[in-house]
Amino acid sequence: MAQKQIVLTVAGLEKLEEELGYLKTKKRREIAEKIKQAIAFGDITENSEYDEAKNEQAFVEGKIFELENMLKNAKVIDEDDISVETVSIGSKVRVKDLEVDETMDYTIVSSAEADPGKMKISVESPVGKALLGHKIGELVEVQVPDGSIKYEILDISK
Repeated sequence: MAQKQIVLTVAGLEKLEEELGYLKTKKRREIAEKIKQAIAFGDITENSEYDEAKNEQAFVEGKIFELENMLKNAKVIDEDDISVETVSIGSKVRVKDLEVDETMDYTIVSSAEADPGKMKISVESPVGKALLGHKIGELVEVQVPDGSIKYEILDISK
């Protein structure tokens, strides 16, 4: 099965590499120590600490595998390639919600980098999808579960 290419910003690439490094070094050592301590308790057949440590180990190894695949299939976008003419991955977009007269700043990123708390929205989200390809001054209608939201694009930057 072919892996889906993941588009990342330079910051997103660095974040994933940092997380992978942490999991492969510090987190693996922590789990190995937990397993060692659990084995020291004796019989592992009914040892909940051992089972918990092994489950954590399996989760971390799965996450490492996932991150390695993401990085292997990553395409890093250069800041110079980010357009300020139209909304694209890597764009910082200032929009005005026309219904509540509120201005918001979003950064459009891949799903791997999305962090709604930091206003980094995925190109696969309803708002991200709707904004892609539009220009400053355009009105964009976003379909959301509660109906629709109308935005005006005020600014696009890198």
